Amino acid sequence: MHYRSRRELEQAIHDYIRYYNEDRIKEKLGYLSPVEYRQQQLLLSA
Repeated sequence: MHYRSRRELEQAIHDYIRYYNEDRIKEKLGYLSPVEYRQQQLLLSA
């Protein structure tokens, strides 16, 4: 993929990191996103 500017590339990286941590569902994490899994673990340990 070709980006027209550094800013466009930075935004694409930011969007991917957000997707990877907040939206991506992982089977090994009980079909939760990494963020949802961490939140669940914090609630269970409280």
